[in-house]
Amino acid sequence: MAADTLLKVEGVETFYGNIRALAGVDVEVKKGEIVSLIGANGAGKSTLMMTICGSPQARHGSVIFDGQDITRMPTHEIARLRIAQSPEGRRIFPRMTVYENLQMGASLDNQKFFQEDVEKMFTLFPRLKERQFQRGGTLSGGEQQMLAIARALMARPKLLMLDEPSLGLAPLVSKQIFAAIKLLNVEQGLTVFLVEQNAFAALKLSHRAYVLVNGSITMSGSGAELLANPEVRAAYLEGGAH
Repeated sequence: MAADTLLKVEGVETFYGNIRALAGVDVEVKKGEIVSLIGANGAGKSTLMMTICGSPQARHGSVIFDGQDITRMPTHEIARLRIAQSPEGRRIFPRMTVYENLQMGASLDNQKFFQEDVEKMFTLFPRLKERQFQRGGTLSGGEQQMLAIARALMARPKLLMLDEPSLGLAPLVSKQIFAAIKLLNVEQGLTVFLVEQNAFAALKLSHRAYVLVNGSITMSGSGAELLANPEVRAAYLEGGAH
């Protein structure tokens, strides 16, 4: 594995019972990159994210993170290696305040940085500072998404995995979310693996991208190459949010 490769997924096959959801997927994410995975609903994008996190585990193939084989590791051990995921549907703790949600995301090893990290989140998402004593369940969809990302960032991840961060959000709020992701990448060199329905926004943001169709990677290239690709344009960009 190349020294600058942070995540390498090789020949991964994942099943739900007898149904094969991923059919020999190969994906690579290098340190400091934003890499996106685009595809239609049901293509297997979320399944790949969950497989990297160990639930479900790959039946065949391997997942290597930072030089370590994590294919058979339980999810909680994978999280300790500083892979953080902001899952589809946000899944914040609705009865806890914004501040308490951030506490839940903080790594146990990094308690001494807790207050400093909270301040960073409030700088990144000023809306969360205004809402810090409000229960998560009372926030708007956009605010909940900001909280889900901030909670993942509290773990000081080497790799941030985002599953559909703009889903169901107003275009203006989506723009704020994508701007925050870009800022984290540019200013902190954060490595991001992004699954996103809004192919145009994802490709514009990404250094490289993969197209997933029915559990198989059918295309890969730089974000700009895929944006310009006629097949990608016809399948994912025509009539989409530009």
